[in-house]
Amino acid sequence: MCIARIGDAIVRSAVGAAMAGLTILAATVPTVAADCKTSPRQGIDWSACDRRNLMLSGANLAGANLDSTDFTLTDLRNANLTSASLEKATLVRVSLDGAVADKANFTNVEAYRANLRRLSARGALFLGSEFSRADFSNADLAGSSFEKAELGRASFEGADLTDTTFTFANLARANLQKVRAGGSLDFTGTHMFLTRIEGLDLSGARGLVQEQIDNACGDTKTTLPVGLSSPGAWPCASE
Repeated sequence: MCIARIGDAIVRSAVGAAMAGLTILAATVPTVAADCKTSPRQGIDWSACDRRNLMLSGANLAGANLDSTDFTLTDLRNANLTSASLEKATLVRVSLDGAVADKANFTNVEAYRANLRRLSARGALFLGSEFSRADFSNADLAGSSFEKAELGRASFEGADLTDTTFTFANLARANLQKVRAGGSLDFTGTHMFLTRIEGLDLSGARGLVQEQIDNACGDTKTTLPVGLSSPGAWPCASE
């Protein structure tokens, strides 16, 4: 009987150790979004999914969780991303031409050379994001924030930048020609080396200082806020 009890104790100990091991293993296995292989739909959870090189034109992803999702080279033209969260997503060379992303969250995304022409992203957040050489031509970005974003050589030609914030962003060599610059466009701390501001009415812009103007590329039609003046020769006159 004593031997039997000892045997039972050993079995219970082994089972307990096995269960503990399974618990530890389960705790260390990364969580995978359950919806990764499902078709796009409103409110879907595609967080951390691999959605590269897909044809998703016109997809309804409104309110979706797309945090850390990889959309490299994916076609999202005319998609609905209203109020979607794309924080830390990869959007390298993605096409969002004509998409609607009002109030979407693009914080800390990586989007080199992304096509965002005619994108509607009113009130969207692009905080700390990487949009070098991205194309925002004719996009509606009214009320959006690009605080601390990397926008070197990006094109905003013809975009609506009413009440848009570029505080501490890098707009070096970016193109702001023909934008709608109404409201309180904010350039506080913005790096504006050779930024194209030809023909712009910046009289209502906030945060501009003389050093930014001296380094930017304007012309005789550029209107500046009170207290700032055009440099003797604009840096980009010959470019």
